[in-house]
Amino acid sequence: MIFDILTLFPQACAAYLKASILGRAQKAGLITVRLIDVREYSQDRHRTVDDAPYGGGDGMVMKVEPIVAALESLPGKPDPRIILLSPTGTPFTQDAARELTGLERLVLICGRYEGVDERVRKLAVDQEISLGDFVLSGGELPALALVDAVSRLIPGVLGGSDSAAADSFSDGLLEHPHYTRPPEFRGLGVPEVLTGGNHAAIARWRRKESLRRTLERRPELLERAPLDQADRELLAEIGDEDKAGQSG
Repeated sequence: MIFDILTLFPQACAAYLKASILGRAQKAGLITVRLIDVREYSQDRHRTVDDAPYGGGDGMVMKVEPIVAALESLPGKPDPRIILLSPTGTPFTQDAARELTGLERLVLICGRYEGVDERVRKLAVDQEISLGDFVLSGGELPALALVDAVSRLIPGVLGGSDSAAADSFSDGLLEHPHYTRPPEFRGLGVPEVLTGGNHAAIARWRRKESLRRTLERRPELLERAPLDQADRELLAEIGDEDKAGQSG
């Protein structure tokens, strides 16, 4: 899969893209990430990429010409989906990441300052994506988050074939707790079930703790998660345990 990232600060993205999973995925040829410096496509010798907004107001707005020129410099094939990272976009979710893995190429535009000239949206953008209801200084962090989330779902990028399937939100729930060595640290131990070797019991514990964590932290997710009868029985157990704890 190919990712083209249009940014004013390619150096801010480069280090993260070279590290860990994304770095290995690029070396293995599973993904390609290209950083395009929008300043290289400015229309004057001062490399101007922003200007004051029409109508007045604080801040600066990214100019339309450099962004469109950068987009037009890119290869035409494979056909890309052009995404603007913006606080006004649709919130990014695991389902959205999964849908994007079906594409061959994504072009990601990183906004800056007060945003981009509206004509960029009208002329070139296919989709707008937001990380959530907050504002960052630019679109670089959201772009990296999107590349990371989508790449994890590409076969071969993660070490284990089931690694991505077990992530939070993959089945509509938050992921269960994890433990590793040492078996005891500062008075806190590892749940006995995880050290007993009973794989059925371990699977049941993990599912129950996934349900418990989701109920405690994101109960709204349970309303649309695909729960079966066994899940509902586990939720009933959790409810009984909570009542017993309150009464005790």
